Amino acid sequence: MNRKSVFVVSAFALFAVAAAAAPLAKPQALVVMKQRHEKMEAFGDATKAIYTNLQTSSPDLNVIRKASAAINQQAPKLVSWFPAGTGPNVGKTRAKAEIWQKPEDFVVKAHDFTVAANELDAAAKRGDVGQIKTSFKALGGTCKACHDPYRAPEKD
Repeated sequence: MNRKSVFVVSAFALFAVAAAAAPLAKPQALVVMKQRHEKMEAFGDATKAIYTNLQTSSPDLNVIRKASAAINQQAPKLVSWFPAGTGPNVGKTRAKAEIWQKPEDFVVKAHDFTVAANELDAAAKRGDVGQIKTSFKALGGTCKACHDPYRAPEKD
């Protein structure tokens, strides 16, 4: 079994156990949902910092390294931010119910994000701006691949 398969099987097993467990009580679920939102906002802040720097003629590698390290550190935890009972039927969230209805696909997409985050972080550590740009674009693709099916549009 290759490394990706091991990760996906392990992550799916954890997600399946969490999804099959009794849903969180509403007060606890709301806390988890708020924490999840804050963590996703941190991903957004880090990606904005990288994007902004890559638009300049001389990107600040220290900013890019810090942001990519933050993304890379949190990426493997993404699946754990979606326990049973923290979906749209509980409170305000842009997470769609499909996350819990299609857990295998969600886990695969989370794995792809984790791999892309690791590759971006490695490129940032090397200081290779060309590879950072390529890796950052790939990371964005993994975000879109998950957001399209599993994230509801922002409401006004």
